[in-house]
Amino acid sequence: MKKIYILVLISLFGSACNEDFLEELPAGSLVEETTFTNDNNFRTYSWGFYNTFLAYQSSSTALYGSNITHFNEEYHGDLFSNMRASSNAGASPWIWQRIIVPSQSRLWSTPYSEIRRANVMLDNIDGSELDENGKDHWRSVGLFFRSFAYFKLLRRYGGVPWIETALNDNDNLKIPRDTRDLVAGNILRDLTFAEEHIREDDGKNTINVHVVRALISRFGLFEGTWRKYHGLGGEDTYLQASADASGKLIAGFPNLHDNYDEVFNSESLEGINGILLYKAYEFGVLQHIMTSRMRNSAGNWDLTKKAADMYLYKDGTPVGANPDFVGGNMLERDPYSEFRDRDNRMYYTIVPPFQVNTPGDDKTSVEWSHTGDPAHREYIDLMMGLSDADHKHLPSSNWQGFVVQKTPHFTTFNNGQGFNVTRTGYKLFKYYNELNTGIQNADFSDAPIFRMGEVMVNYAEAMFELEGAISQVVADQTINQLRARGGVAPLIIGAITADPRRDPEVDELLWEIRRERAIELMGERFRFDDLRRWKKMDDYAAKEKLGMYVVRADLGNTVPVQGGGSEGYISWFGVPPAFPDHYYLYPIPSNEVLLGEMEQNPGWIVQ
Repeated sequence: MKKIYILVLISLFGSACNEDFLEELPAGSLVEETTFTNDNNFRTYSWGFYNTFLAYQSSSTALYGSNITHFNEEYHGDLFSNMRASSNAGASPWIWQRIIVPSQSRLWSTPYSEIRRANVMLDNIDGSELDENGKDHWRSVGLFFRSFAYFKLLRRYGGVPWIETALNDNDNLKIPRDTRDLVAGNILRDLTFAEEHIREDDGKNTINVHVVRALISRFGLFEGTWRKYHGLGGEDTYLQASADASGKLIAGFPNLHDNYDEVFNSESLEGINGILLYKAYEFGVLQHIMTSRMRNSAGNWDLTKKAADMYLYKDGTPVGANPDFVGGNMLERDPYSEFRDRDNRMYYTIVPPFQVNTPGDDKTSVEWSHTGDPAHREYIDLMMGLSDADHKHLPSSNWQGFVVQKTPHFTTFNNGQGFNVTRTGYKLFKYYNELNTGIQNADFSDAPIFRMGEVMVNYAEAMFELEGAISQVVADQTINQLRARGGVAPLIIGAITADPRRDPEVDELLWEIRRERAIELMGERFRFDDLRRWKKMDDYAAKEKLGMYVVRADLGNTVPVQGGGSEGYISWFGVPPAFPDHYYLYPIPSNEVLLGEMEQNPGWIVQ
């Protein structure tokens, strides 16, 4: 069981549904005078900031328009890339150009609520009883959360109004947009102050210097590469900031937890190597539904063929370099062969193939037995060594514990078991665990917010993008640490196995760095923003999302195949239109444009 202090952190992180924490205090009120006095007062007020980390919460955070449903952008954002698929093509509104200019949007308004909340605290620091060290610390905390909110706005909209004091609501309507240069520069300025002045330790699992550096690592890489690939200039300032912050973290946290799966499916992440900040969940107190979505018929969370093919063989060879793998050859025709000798992270992220028997014709059984065919138990035995009964042993089961008889387990050909189904054949497995079998939508595995796996791929990429900074030492500190955890041979600069599928516009070393990023962060929201900052949405995401290679007759002719053939790659979604340039930035809500002095992002027209 988790220690008692975890319950305090649940209050600190709060429920995403607790609107009281997000209420702004009225400027100049007696409430402020009594709230912002001593260290404990500021700490209590700061707890509400942590609601910004949605983590595994399913609360709606987006309102694009009347034809787009709410979603948790933190974990559904990958649907807008080339790596994730859903049962409904309409769940990828960016790829299919179904975004309209909304009249209002929580993607805009929520960060500004968070900014105002931070500004209220910042406005009251100088008049408090805090000593100078205390003022510097709480100013750093406020600047961190304000920067986090502005980073959300920047990566969505570009330049936005910059506000440094707690304005009244009516004042916001008359504020024009500031430039991207100003917003990005101010974020870096504020995070640099926070890094220099925040306390090293202000209690377990709270914002500290390491978390600040992790945000600099993330923000600097995004802004630097956006500037480079969108032709804005000035990228080195941000890339260097990312590299510097990442390097400091790697020096302080050189070791990773040895089990990739446990980073995402542990009852407690307290004390886990490489976890810098996490959101604590507790059964009956604060719960989520992420695991349940991996174990019921409502999730429909799949990966694509493109995602599956990113995973290397254990010897470091890409699948595209194996002639027996490509074009529907032997290794692609059989899922058991397709999964064999691959990066262990693939087994933790995509349900491996298996087949078992259940008693008689019972489709809702918790009992099972081997079929007697050694091939059917290959990955059952493999997962016994990689995982355990609380996490990812096979056969997989739904939230009630009903055993899936066979995987791949297609939604249209499921042998009467309508749960844990897939359309592409690559069912997302990353957040699957069996910590709470028998109860649905009451999951309590902790969620990483900042972790060293991300910092390592940030560092490798930033160092490559900085002219001449990448080296084998950097590769060993980053890519090869992550590969080792997956059981994959190290990357040797100068001896990279050529990948015939490499984008010819991308250097072969950068291609491998980006591959490692995709694998390590698979299903964690980053891919959509990655393709946007590299300006690769049209090249990668505006393409047909494919699934496994199948023979249609083997699946009762219920699965569509690319080109309408009798066999080939599953294709449910068709070919989307080319990705337009103006889609790289989100549309600003029309109310903000109409009521103030705001200019809309180019190309967006109110319909």
